[in-house]
Amino acid sequence: MTQTQKKNGAIVAIIAMMFLFAMISFVTNMAAPFGTIWKQQYEWAGMVGNLMNFAAYLFMGIPAGVMITKIGYKKTALVALALGFIGIAVQYCSSNMDANAISAYVVYLLGAFICGFCVCILNTVVNPMLNLLGGGGNRGNQLIQTGGSLNSLAATLTPMLAGAMIGEITKETSLSDVAPLLLIALAIFAASFVIIYFTKIEEPETEKSNVIEGVKGALGYRHLVLGIIAIFFYVGIEVGIPGQLLFYLSQPVAEGGVLGSAAIAGAIAGIYWLLMLVGRFSSAFISGKVSPRAQLICTTSLAIALLIIAIVMPESAKMTLKGAEVPSKVLLIILCGLCTSVMWGVIFNLATEGLGKFTASASGLFMTMVVGGGVMPLIQNLMAAKVGDINSYWLVVAMLAYLLFYAVTGCKPAKK
Repeated sequence: MTQTQKKNGAIVAIIAMMFLFAMISFVTNMAAPFGTIWKQQYEWAGMVGNLMNFAAYLFMGIPAGVMITKIGYKKTALVALALGFIGIAVQYCSSNMDANAISAYVVYLLGAFICGFCVCILNTVVNPMLNLLGGGGNRGNQLIQTGGSLNSLAATLTPMLAGAMIGEITKETSLSDVAPLLLIALAIFAASFVIIYFTKIEEPETEKSNVIEGVKGALGYRHLVLGIIAIFFYVGIEVGIPGQLLFYLSQPVAEGGVLGSAAIAGAIAGIYWLLMLVGRFSSAFISGKVSPRAQLICTTSLAIALLIIAIVMPESAKMTLKGAEVPSKVLLIILCGLCTSVMWGVIFNLATEGLGKFTASASGLFMTMVVGGGVMPLIQNLMAAKVGDINSYWLVVAMLAYLLFYAVTGCKPAKK
């Protein structure tokens, strides 16, 4: 194969991975707005769908890494897309059931769990492949951040579309109100499968290794072990910040809420994801010159400052967002999107630096800990019921403090 053919194959592979990056957030970010619907039926149900979505990572993280070494990146991605289609189809079936029946919620949770397998596998494929195609280091991080920009674009549009379809939250609101979005998702998954199937992808070479040996070898690196803890907290931060904000804003005014409108709340929460898009797009330009470690130190420090100010700021301070009057602290919470935008890519880059043949196994371990995106927001939501929505953000501050520790000292490459 000539050098030109190899270069063209790499470009096609990069474009395909960018597209799959967008699919990940499209599926993941349907959980929170759907949760505002189920919360009207069952008080405890708000973040359980999100938990099921992320719980799949716990079971599929390592097997997904094994799949890459056995059948390659492309075939693994096709398996993921097929699972995504099935998961969305199951959720669509629940939208046609009696919304007041617990069986409808159980079917929905099953669909969310299957979709979790899909996004876990896609994440396991996309991140290491972009990092490897970029040659690791700053260039690898740059490709991950560029893909993250598309990820954030899909994340911005999803809650806005869902919120517009839901409208004002009432006891009569059901999943059937967002059935058109599920049909759109089915069409996107089907089209994605066809596109990836017929796209010739030049894959990076993966070394065939024993699963246990690969996992043990990867865990021999201290910076990876601390990194997978960091990613557990990071995903909890990324999902928890806009997720709890959505509940804070959409709770009916009669029950002490701020707006009572899922449409406006979804639009405001969408600004958070839009800022993540801005942050990732900007990082794609600066990552070739600014190290991942420096980016993580700056963003975690700023996010901690923004949230502490938001927590202590009085509710009486008001401003207008999307035509609605909301507490000014909402803006500070939303601005955290600029900070969280780069964290995924830089943590993955720092955690897998220098792992060589253990990169695929490390990626599987990494994805297993993404379950934090289901666990920590659920804990935050339960905290909110006791201490209030805004005070629950102290948990996010604590998780950010760990990320700052990882950036300062924990990320330094070293074997145990």
